Formats: sequence, structure tokens, C-alpha cells
Amino acid sequence: MVKDMAFVAYSVKDVPRAVAFYRDTIGLRPSQMASEHWTEFDVGSTTFGLGDGTPLGITPGSSFAATFEVDDVQSMRDRLAAAGVPVTGVNESPVCWSCFVTDPEGNRLGLHQRKST
Repeated sequence: MVKDMAFVAYSVKDVPRAVAFYRDTIGLRPSQMASEHWTEFDVGSTTFGLGDGTPLGITPGSSFAATFEVDDVQSMRDRLAAAGVPVTGVNESPVCWSCFVTDPEGNRLGLHQRKST
């Protein structure tokens, strides 16, 4: 039986560059598990990890699974676009707003803002 989400990991060739992007540009905080080969970020009750997955058959730049909850998706999207980060427009659904970002290695991530109920 599945009990919880253990972690989400993205494969990257340049771990220090990816850490700088997710820490400095996206705003995640690295956890205690941080090195030049593998770094984890605590995001709510889930861990987001970065490392070179090539030995495991995971091509760097091919990931698209992580979506991060933010307070204001439009402001975050505008800030990233102004910094030259590839980001889509904001999409609206009945329950949320979202947009999608491409990191320096080509991995895609989502930014998500739930609507108030």
C-alpha cells in the first residue's frame, strides 16, 4: 500500500547550476542533504531532489512532474519572464491558475495557485 510521496527528483548534468536556479530563481531552500552530486529541497511535506540520473537511465533535461504551489502565480510568472526564464502564460481552470517554466537544463516545472473557496 502506498503511504505517502517520498520525493520527486529531476535529472540534471550540472547540479550546482540547477541548485542555484531552484534556490535563487524559484526560491526553494536546500535541506541538510546537499552536495555537488545530489541536493534535496524540503517543499511542504515532500522532498524535491536534483542529481545526474544518467546512470539510472534518466536523461538530464527530460523531467516534468514537479508543480509548486505559490501565493501569486501571475507575479511569479512575471518575475521569471523578466529574468529571461522561459515561462508560459498563466492558464485558468475552475479551481486554479497555473503556468509552466523551463529550467536551464530543459526540465519543465509547474507553478500553481489554488483559487479561494
